Amino acid sequence: MPGRSRERIDLALRMAARRRTAAHRRSERHLAPTPPGRRPTRCRRPRLTTGHRPRTPTLRLPTREGWLYLATVIDLHSREVIGLAMADHMRAELVRDAVDLAIKRGLAGGDAILHADRGSQYTSGLFRSAFAGHGIRPSVGRTGSCFDNGVAESFFATVKTEIGTTVWDTRADARRDAFAYLGYYNHDRLYSKVSYRTPHEVRVGYRRGLALVA
Repeated sequence: MPGRSRERIDLALRMAARRRTAAHRRSERHLAPTPPGRRPTRCRRPRLTTGHRPRTPTLRLPTREGWLYLATVIDLHSREVIGLAMADHMRAELVRDAVDLAIKRGLAGGDAILHADRGSQYTSGLFRSAFAGHGIRPSVGRTGSCFDNGVAESFFATVKTEIGTTVWDTRADARRDAFAYLGYYNHDRLYSKVSYRTPHEVRVGYRRGLALVA
C-alpha cells in the first residue's frame, strides 16, 4: 500500500505540471487576434442539474497493437467516474459493461437518468437492457448540439491533457495507465466544479448527509 501511495503522489505531481503547461498554452491562444474575415465564436455554458444523472462517453487510447476503447459512466453530481470498461472494440457490449459495473457497485439506479449521445452503441437494445429493471431512465442528446454531452467531453479533454499524448506499446500498458489515472481522478484530484473537493469526497459527503436526514 505505501508503494501505491507513492505512485499516486508522483502521478499527482505530473498531472499538476501538465495542467500548468496546458493552461499556459491556452492563454497564449487566447491572446492571438481573430483572423481577418472570421467572426469570433461564443458558446454558452450548458446548464447542468445537480441530481444523480450519469453520463456515458467513450475515449480512444492509441497503442501499437491498435486502439483501446475506454467507456465511462460519470455521476453528474459528484463528477466521479462510477463505472468503466475497456476493450479493443467499440461495440455496444463495451458501454453496457461500464453501466453494469456502476450498477453492481450500487452507484447507479433508483430513478437515475442515464444520458448519452446518439451513437449506435447508446441507442441499441443491448445497451438499454443493461439498466432495464433498475429504475434508470435513458436520455439522449439533441441532434447537432455540442452542449448536451458537455460534461463527458470536458472530462475526456482533461484526460487527454493530463495523461499526455502517448502511444502505448500494448493495450495492457494503456489499460494500466488508464486505471491509475482514474483512481487519481476520483480520489486525489481536486475538482473546481465541486468546490475543490475530490469526486469521491463529494459522493461520500452526500451519502452521509442522506443518512443523517434519514
